[in-house]
Amino acid sequence: MELMQRLLDDQKRAMKAGEKLRLSVIRFLRSELKNAEIARKEPLNEGEAVAVVQRELKRRKEALLDYEKANRPDLVEELQEEIKILSEYLPPQLSESEIKEMVSAAITELGVSSKKEMGKLMGYLMPRVKGKADGSLVKKVVEELLG
Repeated sequence: MELMQRLLDDQKRAMKAGEKLRLSVIRFLRSELKNAEIARKEPLNEGEAVAVVQRELKRRKEALLDYEKANRPDLVEELQEEIKILSEYLPPQLSESEIKEMVSAAITELGVSSKKEMGKLMGYLMPRVKGKADGSLVKKVVEELLG
C-alpha cells in the first residue's frame, strides 16, 4: 500500500529531524491503519486507508471545537498542527465550485427537482466524491442547489 510506505518514510524523516509531534501523529496513524487491517483480517486497499485518515481527521476537528469552547489555546494549537499533518495524507480535496459542477451534473442526469429526492442525489454523489470532499460540504451544496 502506497500510503503505508509513505508513512514509514515520513516517520523516518521525522525521527531524524526530531519532529516530535509529527512523529507522534504518524505513529498513531500507522497504528490505526494496522488495527483496521487486523479488524478486517486482510490488508486495506488505498480507499479504505484514506477512510481511516479521514476518520481521524474528523475526530480531531470535533475535538478542536470542544477545546475552543473550553478556552484551551494550548490544546487548540496542537490539534491544528495535527490536523495539518493528517491532511497531508489525504488526496487533494475538491473545491466548492467543483462540487457545485458535480452536483449540477448529477441533478440533470438523475432528473432530481426537489429536496424530497435529496437522498437519491446524495446516494449517487457520495461514492463519487469519497475521499475527495467532506460530506457536510456536499450536503450543503446539494441543499443550496435544490432549495
